[in-house]
Amino acid sequence: MRESTLPENTMNKTSFRNPQVKRFSSKQGTKNSKTGGPKRLILFNKPYDVLPQFTDDAGRQTLKDYISVPGVYAAGRLDRDSEGLLLLTNDGKLQATLTQPGKRTSKIYFVQVEGEPDEAALEALRNGVTLKDGPTLPAGAEIVTEPVWIWPRTPPIRERKSIPVSWLKITLCEGRNRQVRRMTAHIGFPTLRLIRYAIGPYTLENIPCGEWRELPV
Repeated sequence: MRESTLPENTMNKTSFRNPQVKRFSSKQGTKNSKTGGPKRLILFNKPYDVLPQFTDDAGRQTLKDYISVPGVYAAGRLDRDSEGLLLLTNDGKLQATLTQPGKRTSKIYFVQVEGEPDEAALEALRNGVTLKDGPTLPAGAEIVTEPVWIWPRTPPIRERKSIPVSWLKITLCEGRNRQVRRMTAHIGFPTLRLIRYAIGPYTLENIPCGEWRELPV
């Protein structure tokens, strides 16, 4: 078990203000509560190249390699090549609140992109862009310095010396498949690294990469 036990304020706070994964249904969550089982909520800082599920026939790294808590499942998704906050719970009502599109739960990402987006590119994200599955909702988008709390990635990003990189802070209130990557590619700045920092009120603060913390529900 790799539960985080860091003291408060170990990870520097940022300056923002909030503007096929195996899942369970709300019926399953209700069943759990009727049997008297305690509700659980785990905040996990998922490393790169880890599948957001507990089993994999191909022998790749999964949540089982990091979390030994039974009966919890991922609330939402975070792709294998993305990093950062993944919530796991056995509470169907909470899972629905966090993941149903109508709830408009905000999610904050720190995104390293190839190139240097200008104000016009950022404004396109703020107004919403049209992807193959339709227009996106307006997003928060700004250029930031690389956050001091970001850990080294294994393996490291392959950067081209001739092309600069930038960090963006992007805030969404929807969660389509690989949406952030598709949005930055649409405006001409491919994503090199993607870290989810927050989902609603929950953040990565004080949770090192590969570790987790349980919060009361």
